[in-house]
Amino acid sequence: MIKFLDLQSINKKYKQDLMAAFERVIDSGWFIMGEELKNFESNFANYCGVKHAIGVANGLDALVLIIRAYKEMGVFKDGDEILVPANTYIASILAISANNLIPILVEPCLKTFNIDPLLIEKSLTTKTRAILPVHLYGQLAEMEVILRIAKKYNLKVIEDCAQAHGASANGKMAGSFGDASGFSFYPGKNLGALGDGGAITTNDEELASTLRALINYGSTLKYENFFKGVNSRLDEIQAAFLDVKLKHLDEDTALKRSIANRFINEIKNNKIVLPIIKEQESHVWHLFVVRTEDRLALQKYLNFNGIQTVIHYPIPPHKQKAYKELNDLNFVISEKIHKEVLSLPLGPTMTKGDVDLIISIINLY
Repeated sequence: MIKFLDLQSINKKYKQDLMAAFERVIDSGWFIMGEELKNFESNFANYCGVKHAIGVANGLDALVLIIRAYKEMGVFKDGDEILVPANTYIASILAISANNLIPILVEPCLKTFNIDPLLIEKSLTTKTRAILPVHLYGQLAEMEVILRIAKKYNLKVIEDCAQAHGASANGKMAGSFGDASGFSFYPGKNLGALGDGGAITTNDEELASTLRALINYGSTLKYENFFKGVNSRLDEIQAAFLDVKLKHLDEDTALKRSIANRFINEIKNNKIVLPIIKEQESHVWHLFVVRTEDRLALQKYLNFNGIQTVIHYPIPPHKQKAYKELNDLNFVISEKIHKEVLSLPLGPTMTKGDVDLIISIINLY
C-alpha cells in the first residue's frame, strides 16, 4: 500500500538531528519559552520575511488570537464581519465565531479552490472589518487583488497559511502579505512538528506585543496580567524540532513540486480534473487534490490497487451541525468541490516507482 503520507519515512530522514535537539532540550532543563523558541521564532520570521513570529500551541489558536488581539486593540468588536472562503477547513471559520465576530462566506474559484476575488467586493457590508484568505492545499490566494480591495475599504487582511509554508509570489512569502498570518505545524503539514504547534507572523509592533501577552495568560511581566489571556505557547521541544525541519523545508518542497508536476503532465484521464496553478512558486503542494464526479468509485478503485487517498473535506462548513445557523445557505461551487475532491498521495519521500504506479493506475481508471 502506498501511504497517503508516510510520516515515519519523512521524519526518519532527520532522526539524528531531531534526537540531538531532543537531548539538548532535556539537558537544558528549560521546557517553556526558552532559547529554542526564541531561535525558531527568529529563524521562521526571517524565512517568511517579517519582523515577528510568535509561537503558539496550534494553528487554530494562531487565528483565534490574531482576531482576539485586534479586539483588545479596539480594531474589531463583537458583531463585526470577516470575509472567509466558503470551502475552507472549518478552523478558519471557528476562529471568527470564537471571537463573537460574524463569518461571511464567499465562494471560491473552482479552478484554484481559493477565494474568488471577483466576489469579495460584492460581499462587503458596513460591518466588514477584514478579509481572511486561505491558501488552500498550499496555493497562494490572489493576494495582490485582495490587498488592493483591503486598502480601498480600509480592511485588515489575515492570512490563513496553515497549508502554505514556503509558498511565494513576486519574492514575497506566505505569511508576509497580510497584516497578520496564522500557521499550523500539525505533523502532516509541509513544516510539521512531532505534535501540535502553530505560529503567528506580522510586521505590526503593537499587534505582536499584544499577542505575546495574550498567549501567556495576558502577561509579559510575571504575575502582572494586562489582558484576560490564555495559555497557548509553543513548547521548547517542538520549537527545537521545527527548527531542524525548517532547514530542509525548501528541499522537501522542491521534491513535492517535482512529483506534482509529473502528476499534472502525465495523468491523462478525462474523468479526472487536475489542479491548476498559476506559478510554480505559488504552490507548495500540501495536498494534491483532484476532482471527479464519482469520487467514492475512484477512491475504492485506488484503494483496491494499493493507493491510499483522503477526502479533504467531505462536508462544507455551512452544512456542519456546528453551524446550524448557516445550514440553509447554498454555495453551489463550494458544495460541488466538497462533493468531488479527492487527495492523492504526495510526500517528499515517495519513490519514482510510487509515482509511476499512481499515474499508471489512474490512467487505467
